Amino acid sequence: MDDFGSEAETVGGAEAQVIPLHGPGREKPAALTAERDFREEADAPVVAFPRADQPAPEEPLSDAARSALGFIRDRLTGDYTVDEFGFDAELTDAVFLPPLRALYKKWFRVDTFGVEHLPASGGALLVSNHSGTLPLDSLMTAVAVHDETGGRHLRGLGADLVFQVPLVGSFARKSGQTLACNADAERLLGNGELVGVWPEGFKGVGKPFSSRYKLQRFGRGGFVSAALRAGVPIIPVSVIGAEEIYPKLGDIKVLARMFGLPYFPVTPFFPLFGALGAIPLPTKWSIEFGEPIPTDSYGPEAVEDPMLVFQLTDQVRESIQQTLYQRLSRRKSVFRG
Repeated sequence: MDDFGSEAETVGGAEAQVIPLHGPGREKPAALTAERDFREEADAPVVAFPRADQPAPEEPLSDAARSALGFIRDRLTGDYTVDEFGFDAELTDAVFLPPLRALYKKWFRVDTFGVEHLPASGGALLVSNHSGTLPLDSLMTAVAVHDETGGRHLRGLGADLVFQVPLVGSFARKSGQTLACNADAERLLGNGELVGVWPEGFKGVGKPFSSRYKLQRFGRGGFVSAALRAGVPIIPVSVIGAEEIYPKLGDIKVLARMFGLPYFPVTPFFPLFGALGAIPLPTKWSIEFGEPIPTDSYGPEAVEDPMLVFQLTDQVRESIQQTLYQRLSRRKSVFRG
């Protein structure tokens, strides 16, 4: 027993052995001692658990969600602005433009040219060819102007019929369209707006497929008079692709008179296939904004010169027609461009 350094005592006649607590062979392992020293010496940070009365951290809203909530709040509180023509810019950006932009990018796959000719500020009159049986070309041009200028809206001048159709007229007003008259055009241009006009009117949008890309008469040059009075440039616009979305093969005049329409079109799919025939063909579009034609050097009194008005009208028409021919000569396919 002495080998362990123990001490012996006699208890009740029997010999008892006392073993020292820290005697040889009874030492604590070095690892346990080091762990105890580490716990004593380490200054570990204390992490506080959130209390029940503390609100949970909020998830940040995306820009789209924040914009949608702001739009709904403004609609409910009436905190939005409508101009003297009934134009609601917030409603146009949030409701009208997104579906049109999807059509613009995914269905017609529109390419734009000459966007540097669109002014970043100040008024200008955009004059375009018109086609397609339904005036989708004006809507696609509005999307192009908005997206290529960083948010400027094209204030289109529409025919009386547009504002007489239930719902359509209200939507047209709210999206920035107004009646095609010189008084409204001059006020918009004077306010520094981009104004769109389609001088061919229903003769252009409703012309037969055999006359595609051949410009119709431009009227008496009322749009030139408005530009001269406002002293703003005229920008020719040429649209390729709209002519083929609804190839107009005929016109049912009896139905046109019955519904009060300028024409009732017959296409390869309408009215044969009903509502399905109203789906436009996915043609490949291009929109070119031509070089501006200045008018500020003439002065407002130049509107009294019919020869000047006729000359400028013919110049704009010829610019659009030549651009159409040039674009068509480069196009390899109606659906691929």
